[in-house]
Amino acid sequence: MTTKKKHTPNTQNESWVVIAADSAFDTQGHDDSDPAFVRLRNPSTDAASLYLFSSGDVQLYEVKAFQEEFHSWFIGQTVQRDGRLLYVTPVDPIYLILPYLMKAGNEERFQPMDQVLMDEEFPACSRLLGSTHCLVSLHHIAEEKDVGGSKFHRYSQEKTLDWLKKKVERTVKALRKSNISVGEGVKSTTYIRVKEEALDEDYLRYAHGLISEYIDEDLSKALLKHLQLPELLSPKKDIEPPTKKRKLSDMPVEAAEDYTKFNSSEFGRKPPKKMTAAQKSLAKVDKTGMKSMSSFFSPKVKAEKK
Repeated sequence: MTTKKKHTPNTQNESWVVIAADSAFDTQGHDDSDPAFVRLRNPSTDAASLYLFSSGDVQLYEVKAFQEEFHSWFIGQTVQRDGRLLYVTPVDPIYLILPYLMKAGNEERFQPMDQVLMDEEFPACSRLLGSTHCLVSLHHIAEEKDVGGSKFHRYSQEKTLDWLKKKVERTVKALRKSNISVGEGVKSTTYIRVKEEALDEDYLRYAHGLISEYIDEDLSKALLKHLQLPELLSPKKDIEPPTKKRKLSDMPVEAAEDYTKFNSSEFGRKPPKKMTAAQKSLAKVDKTGMKSMSSFFSPKVKAEKK
């Protein structure tokens, strides 16, 4: 567990409690840049979210916050009132590059990637090209041309859907290998597994839901068709991925200018349940002189002897 401190003007010093792999903050062999939290455009919501670049921009991590009410941390000799727990996990930078490439694809011409990844609102997006994984994976979502030793790219819908399909299939294999129950085999939010075995379609839909958290809605629907799965008008709650069933506070971190503002969701109060016809009839009965149900089960009081 790592504690990350962030100092902001006109505010008290903030301490973050972070769960991350050692590699996320490892600086050995990378003297050019230290690990850094940055604001990037979320590929699914198009809003600002907080990410972490490892040293040398080799690996990109997404930052999420888990929060429960009335929690705080004891850090050293102080109490940190912000009880959120941040955890960082590796994410494929291609997901974040994809929206920029799709937008540039409207021009239907090959372009250098340093021109594609230009965003005045999120200038740090250009650092995505520093990832080693990114440089060798662009051909999965784009057509490439080599001109004079320089590479030019153009978005390919066909390649992208094939790439996403492979992502889904790998996710299905991981789910099966981990013996994670999906579909009708999962009952309620406690993930109690019953005897029914999940169908291949259940696993595909479950994995599709997980991958869809990193792409926009239109591409998610296109992927559904590419997987030859009919769109469900009323999706079953049983086959929603765990991220759909998680607590509302377990969301991607919203990155404000000071990088310390996080998403928060308020739980709405549940409306009162409507009374049934039988309950309404019972409510109209005159209960004068009637004993309560609990009186039949209360212990009898022994009479005192005189």
